[in-house]
Amino acid sequence: MFVSIPSRQKPSIRWATPALAIVLLSAFLWARSLGGVAQSDLLNEWGALTGGMVAPEVWLASLQRGTVLRLFTALFLHADWAHLVGNLVFLLIFGLPAERSMGPWRFLLLFLVGGAVANVAAVLSIDAPDRVVIGASGAVSAVIGAYLALFPTAQLGVVLPLGLFMEVVKAPASVLIGVWALLQVVFAYTGPTFGTVAWPAHIAGFLFGVVFALFVRAAIARRMRKRQGY
Repeated sequence: MFVSIPSRQKPSIRWATPALAIVLLSAFLWARSLGGVAQSDLLNEWGALTGGMVAPEVWLASLQRGTVLRLFTALFLHADWAHLVGNLVFLLIFGLPAERSMGPWRFLLLFLVGGAVANVAAVLSIDAPDRVVIGASGAVSAVIGAYLALFPTAQLGVVLPLGLFMEVVKAPASVLIGVWALLQVVFAYTGPTFGTVAWPAHIAGFLFGVVFALFVRAAIARRMRKRQGY
C-alpha cells in the first residue's frame, strides 16, 4: 500500500513581487523628488526612445554603447501616480500567485525580459521619433499573460470596500484582465501623455508571458510536485 506523505518543507517566501513593487515605488518617489527639469532629464536619459531602432547596425551600436539597457530601466520609471498605482495593484494581484508557482528567479526573468520585449514593440511601433517610453505596463502584461496560460480558469480574490467593511469576492482572472485593459485607456486620458496607449507593448508583453509560461510549464510542474513532497 502506498500513501501520500505531506511535505514538511515550509512554503517559500514570495519576495520577488514585493521587492519589485518597492523598487518601482522608490524609483518613482526619487524621480518626483528631483522635480522639474531634473525629472524630465532623468526620464529622457533612462527611458526607451522611439525612432531609428529598425536597422540591425543601430541595435548593434546600442549594444556596444550600453544604451540598450534603457529597455530595462524604462520599466522602473513612471510619469504620474495613476499609472504607477495601477501597475502596482495588478503586479501584486497576478504576481504573487505567479511567483508562488514558478519561483522568484523565474518570475524576475519573466518581468524583466517580458518588459524589455514589450518596450521593443513600443519603440518599433511608434512612428514619432524621440518619444520616451516608460512604465512597467508591458512587464505587468507579461505577468498577466503567464498567469492566464498557467491557470486559464483560475479565480482570484478581490477586496471590495463596502462602507466600513471590506468584502472579499472571487472574480475570474479573465475579468480582471479586462479591467486592466480598461484602466490602461483611463490612465492614458488622465496622464501627461494624453491619448497615448502603447497597445503593441501590452500585446507583445502579454504574448511573451504566454509563451514563457508554456516553455517553462514542465519545470514549474516539477517544482510544484517537489513542494508537495512527491
